Amino acid sequence: MDARPLPSLASLRSLEAAARLRSYTLAARELHVTHSAVSHQIRGLEEQLGVDLFTRSGARMEPTAACERLAERLRRSLGDIAEALGEAGGGGVASAPLELSAMADFANVWLIPRLGELARAHPEIELSLRLHTGMAPPDPRSADLGIWHRRIEAHGYRSVRLLDDRVIAVCSPGLTSRHPGLTVATLPQAPLLRFALRSWREFFTAAGIDADEPGHGVIYSDAEALLRAALAGQGVAMVRRQMADTYLRDGDLIRIGDVEIGAHLDYFLSWREGHPRESAIGTFHHWLRRKLGPVPDSLSADGGGQRR
Repeated sequence: MDARPLPSLASLRSLEAAARLRSYTLAARELHVTHSAVSHQIRGLEEQLGVDLFTRSGARMEPTAACERLAERLRRSLGDIAEALGEAGGGGVASAPLELSAMADFANVWLIPRLGELARAHPEIELSLRLHTGMAPPDPRSADLGIWHRRIEAHGYRSVRLLDDRVIAVCSPGLTSRHPGLTVATLPQAPLLRFALRSWREFFTAAGIDADEPGHGVIYSDAEALLRAALAGQGVAMVRRQMADTYLRDGDLIRIGDVEIGAHLDYFLSWREGHPRESAIGTFHHWLRRKLGPVPDSLSADGGGQRR
């Protein structure tokens, strides 16, 4: 039996986090220690093992092949240790929060208002939520799971499409009082809110209306901001039905007509297969599926893609 002492748990956690996040700074932030502490722990591991574990590439710390292999096994082992401690303590030892990166519009409008329901249904799941605004996903290794507009193509990752959504026209009750008799046919004469990723002409075509794209007014690049503008009575907006559902039910928004068009982008839930917290990830996925409703079989397989 090898009599060499094992490295400290703190140094192994530092290595796993730094390899996953490609950054000593982010690893230190996640572990609530200083950058120098992470650097010191990893330097000690390199001296003990006699191998280089990271190389610097600009602002990123790239793990070597040896480090990648070690980090992958540590990830599984640390997950097993956390679960074992929780079982031994009858649930008294808490597992680390699941790191969830989610699109800001989906999180702010749909997910966050329902996190209380998640906590009541599954108190064993604790989330650490980070908002993402870019169209392209971040490095998937920076989170345990993500809700992003694009699926993850990297080997070993699974991406499932979350919902089959449609886009509808909505406005506030106050706007209809200022524009009585507002219908789909009269939309071209109403104040229309513009969205950078969607054209009103697309909606007009679906409605059989010959009208031009509105040529003035604020152009919103964020779907949540567009929804807030509609709630404030600034005009009629085209928004996802799923995002507007609660406001329609509560009477804060009114749907104009029954015309609908396809959504521009999908939402994918993505995670690494074989993740040590895969059981908790599966529970969260099933909870999302129940709340969002089923996706048609033709669309629910891993894959799908962006739609215009």
